[in-house]
Amino acid sequence: MATLQKIRSQGPLLVTVIALALFAFIAGDAWKVIQPHQSQNVGEIDGEEISATEFQNLLEEYTEVIKMRNGLASLTDEQNDQAKDYVWRNYISNKLVENEAKKLGLTVTDAEVKAIIDAGTDPLLNQSFFSNPQTGMFDKDVLNQFLVTYASLSKMTSISQQQMDEYTKLYKSWRFIEKSIIQNRLAEKYQSLITQSIFSNPVEAQDNFNARTAQSNLLLAAIPYTSIPDSTITLTMGDLRKAYDARKEEFLQTVESRNIKYVDVQVTASPDDRAAIEKEVEDYAVQLASPDTKDYTTFIRGTGSDAPYTDLFLTVRALPTDVAARLDSVALGNVYKPYYNASDNTINTFKKLAVATMPDSIEFRQIQVVADTEERTRTLADSIYQALKGGADFETLAKKYGQTGASSWISSASYEGGQYDGDNLKLLQAITALDKNQLINLELMQANFIIQAVDKKNPTPKYKVAVVKREVAFSKETYNKAYNAFSQFIASNGTLDKLTANAEEAGYRLLERNDLTSSEHGIGSIRATKDALRWVFAAKPGEVSGLYECGDNDHMLVVGLSAINKEGYRPLEMVRDQLRFEVLNNKKAEKIQATLKSAGATSFAQFAALDHAVTDSVKHVTFSAAAYIPALRSSEPLVSAYASVATDGQLSAPIKGNAGVFVLQQYAKENTAETYNEETELTSVAARNAQLAGQFVNDLYLKAKVKDNRYLFF
Repeated sequence: MATLQKIRSQGPLLVTVIALALFAFIAGDAWKVIQPHQSQNVGEIDGEEISATEFQNLLEEYTEVIKMRNGLASLTDEQNDQAKDYVWRNYISNKLVENEAKKLGLTVTDAEVKAIIDAGTDPLLNQSFFSNPQTGMFDKDVLNQFLVTYASLSKMTSISQQQMDEYTKLYKSWRFIEKSIIQNRLAEKYQSLITQSIFSNPVEAQDNFNARTAQSNLLLAAIPYTSIPDSTITLTMGDLRKAYDARKEEFLQTVESRNIKYVDVQVTASPDDRAAIEKEVEDYAVQLASPDTKDYTTFIRGTGSDAPYTDLFLTVRALPTDVAARLDSVALGNVYKPYYNASDNTINTFKKLAVATMPDSIEFRQIQVVADTEERTRTLADSIYQALKGGADFETLAKKYGQTGASSWISSASYEGGQYDGDNLKLLQAITALDKNQLINLELMQANFIIQAVDKKNPTPKYKVAVVKREVAFSKETYNKAYNAFSQFIASNGTLDKLTANAEEAGYRLLERNDLTSSEHGIGSIRATKDALRWVFAAKPGEVSGLYECGDNDHMLVVGLSAINKEGYRPLEMVRDQLRFEVLNNKKAEKIQATLKSAGATSFAQFAALDHAVTDSVKHVTFSAAAYIPALRSSEPLVSAYASVATDGQLSAPIKGNAGVFVLQQYAKENTAETYNEETELTSVAARNAQLAGQFVNDLYLKAKVKDNRYLFF
């Protein structure tokens, strides 16, 4: 119970926040999708199926961690997608390590886990909610107390469903952290085993030091590839094939993907729609100015304003930025005439109701009074109130009724932005209006509150402003018109060839996306396109989908499948454009080298005098970092490589680089002032080796033939 109380107390004390009526299911409609496919799986790893239920459970646990850590009731679509990807990557990585560790006999024992928890230093533990109130650090005793209580929940008859749900969410978050600790420990053992197999030695340490500290200053003369027109170079399929064979491993595609073409129609307000909204806001401005309008909360709610009114004095931070910028331009009690705000596409008007200088932070304390009847509650509250006014000690009286009476601070930032009514609003109004040391006896529906302001800080201008903010949105008629036109276009262009040929003429923009994978969460960064994505991976090339309504109910989409890219090596036809640039440069390099040979240049000056030659002076070149050559606008690793063996005054042979053929001549060499320390260099080499060893998961992934079918469910 203490842990739950701590979580509840993280908000502003004494402010009863209205609970959200609906909590978004963490994966949207995921579970509805999963249920019809219970026998299926969300993927495979080494031939082993990954069940949708197992993945869903892991996702729920991690989502509870996110929500509790950030004080969220639910996640956005984007946050849900990020959570799904995180859980998937972790699951696959951990499963790969687990399978390898099993072969090697590596395990994590219960005693090891207990030792990690007892030590309390693992960063994951401090992300849990089991901390010492005084230190804010993880406390194993708080955790153990919670686990004991959770284990006995089924025997408790007095616990409410809400409390049961809170305990369950907290337990799920702990389960995720506990499993993560075990998985991380196993991965550490496995990686340590690999890292220890890669040794560093004094010779490697000295080379590491020299590569970083030995610096060369070089003269460079180059003939850029850009000096030769592409049209003068002849490319054959044999040239491309040779380049393809040399780089074939780079074109290995580990997952199947799709090439698509699609039309995305975003519906926007018509001129008539805008005119209608402008007329409505003008009418509201007249009503705002009328003395008959007194209940601004109800009035603003009735206008459909995106900026609800709360009867509290608020700082300008709580007002829309466009309203705050115009606040000084309107007199108290007056209405600012309707205007358009481009940043949020709204028509606006507002009335400046009141201005006051009030504290931004208030320290207060309270005694909550509840008896078995309203009359007894009222009588008891009045008795306590009169005793306090007569000089009784606040904390002593509070403790008599099972409360601490301790004070706490509330600031504008802690309640601004929320929507309050009823008792919540009365409570906030009372606290913010108190003078220092003033006592009040506030009667609410469920209880009485005896409240005293202890201190007040930071006097700040605050306002009551009634704002009508209406988005310039499309009407139902406008949407239906766009829908009908788009439907007719799709019906008349049922093949990809027709869609491609006629989209522009019909006034639609045809978009293209290659290498779309099933692990993505939609199409074209448009919200709510998961159904379209599922269609793409079930369709055949040349087919065109039906019309999908998506986005925030403001987009319509049609998709055509142009190609299926299977797993394996991409064919030359798919990468020929990528190879063309490289092959062109290779042929240009051959041509340049032939020109240099026939020119018979033997000195740097002679090379620099050749047609199209550019020169540069490159300083502080080390072997450990690729040199950037401003004259070529290119990074040239071979300059760094040559610098490691260069001799002063000696001219290099022509070198084929990334952006041209060049010669180099070193004119100075020096070492930095850094002193060699073998232990430091060995540590550096070991760290680099460990980083290389850390890439083992990628190798395991490629061998495991991982299949990702999440798109069918989530």
